Amino acid sequence: MAKLFIGGLAWHTDDDALRQKFQEFGNVEEAVVVKDRDTGRSRGFGFVRYSSDEEATAAMDNMNDVEFDGRRIRVDKASDRRQGRGRWWWI
Repeated sequence: MAKLFIGGLAWHTDDDALRQKFQEFGNVEEAVVVKDRDTGRSRGFGFVRYSSDEEATAAMDNMNDVEFDGRRIRVDKASDRRQGRGRWWWI
């Protein structure tokens, strides 16, 4: 479990802000805020991938239900429910 789902993001939170906040807990390989295809606006959630499970667990334990960018966020482990399609979902 090195990839996390981050829910409840503020509409103005971008990839860089997400990466900076979650780097407190380890090496962030990827930080992405999911955007609407048509409007380009944030959909209010994203994903953070760490290089180790320990880093991801530390981030999940410390960031779940914490205020970030003015919103209380939810942090859960991500699960690939569609094998081979490259899409990540939370469970």
